Amino acid sequence: MESQNRRWLSILLAAIWILNLNILYADDKIQKANRPNVLFILVDDQSPWDLKIYNPSSPLDSPNIDSLARRGVVIDGAYHMGSFSGAVCTPSRHMIMSGRSLWHLPISPEAKRRNLTVDGLESQTIPAVFGRAGYVTMRTCKEGNSYEGANKQFAIRHDATKRGGTAETGSAWHADRVLDFLSDWTSKRSATGSTEAPGASHQPFLIYLGFSHPHDVRDGTPELLAKYGAINHRDRESLPPSHPNQPTLPENYLPTHPFPHGHPNLRDEVDVEGVWERRDEQTIRNELGREFACSENIDTQIGRVLERLAQIGEIENTLIIYTADHGLAIGRHGLQGKQNLYEHTWRVPMVVKGPGIPAGRRAQGNVYLMDLLATLCDFTGIDAPTTNEGISFRPVVMGEQELVRDVVYGVYNGGTKPGQRSVRRGDWKLIEWDVLDGKVRRTQLFNLRENPLEFLTEHHAHEVTSLTGQHPHESQVNLADDERYAAKLKEMRELLQAQMLLWDDPGSSGINELL
Repeated sequence: MESQNRRWLSILLAAIWILNLNILYADDKIQKANRPNVLFILVDDQSPWDLKIYNPSSPLDSPNIDSLARRGVVIDGAYHMGSFSGAVCTPSRHMIMSGRSLWHLPISPEAKRRNLTVDGLESQTIPAVFGRAGYVTMRTCKEGNSYEGANKQFAIRHDATKRGGTAETGSAWHADRVLDFLSDWTSKRSATGSTEAPGASHQPFLIYLGFSHPHDVRDGTPELLAKYGAINHRDRESLPPSHPNQPTLPENYLPTHPFPHGHPNLRDEVDVEGVWERRDEQTIRNELGREFACSENIDTQIGRVLERLAQIGEIENTLIIYTADHGLAIGRHGLQGKQNLYEHTWRVPMVVKGPGIPAGRRAQGNVYLMDLLATLCDFTGIDAPTTNEGISFRPVVMGEQELVRDVVYGVYNGGTKPGQRSVRRGDWKLIEWDVLDGKVRRTQLFNLRENPLEFLTEHHAHEVTSLTGQHPHESQVNLADDERYAAKLKEMRELLQAQMLLWDDPGSSGINELL
């Protein structure tokens, strides 16, 4: 009898275990089924100042991005950490995919030298993590200057560099790939015969929509080039024509940078077709017109994708993030490229919209692009991989906190070493330049609340103000040599040194000699 009772007890316990397992499995299926889709939009080379959501005086029309901002959250302090290469997009895109900091990337010479890399990191990147979590992952983007190991982890991939002025050669090609994917995804959802509401009982998707523009060559569509008064200038020996429809010069335009930037013969500064080494008014205004023509076309393509998401009932069940891999100068501070640490280039635009996200908010954030992996995981209920070093900024998006970190650090040393370094805390920002084998050493200290465009003494010159129409206040200058701010300068330099050590920056000893 006792043996029989034990047998029945064993059967009962087994049944309870199976029942609990089925409940847990069902609950897990429900959680996975209710996870939002993800649409991650990345553009190639775009300063926040190009967009009205950051610069209301910008002539760029971007109604779809503006709409996302009204229905979501704008991050005012989003940064890429920097680069050890003139191809700034390459480490930037590695950081996005992996959540790793700059000096810990697999392509970092410093990481390899000091054994700071992680074996098999590609299996811990966004597409791999989301694929394992049950998402169908799809990517379309440019070819090259990226993280190929991570790109291979997407289930569906359509990569090609599209910087032309037609639907087949330009940004529409990338949008078409997404629309094709959504048609196929919707067909498969319908084939299941589900009668439940959209988003309730099907495999969620993660779409990586990367555009090849507005990176040069900026061959816009004919109608948008005409709208912004620009041409695709090809003749190095002549200037492009001026046109009243061209954008005005940037507010912090300079005809030349006040001192060498430290990267001789840098392609972005001397060999961009249509600009080359010129920084005259006609050239810069025409190039901005080309930039805006390409950016408005991107906005149009985003609108096509958003419209399709609305048609299939998934727009309210999709987390949407819009950003860029880095900013760009195009005449600001007399520079053309992305190899500097001024706000127009170090910062990136970032808009977040999705289920439950409050509408019409702004937040400083102090986020890096490397925080995206942790943030996407946080919003979708997925565990971030242990290799991740980023911080989820979901609490910032949801209005629970203003910042994810107090201090932001940046570097560019793709040219002569140790290069440029920057640090920001609150309103204060420091940039240190140590380039050309110590021949050029400059320090810049800005109060960004009082001088958000980082005006220098050169911006006050009559020959500049007559072109820009800007008349900076006398206090809007580099404050590094002002004795009234000596204590602040010392504080910021110490903060920079601490950040360089924190992030394993190999230039810490060289910069320390300067400090």
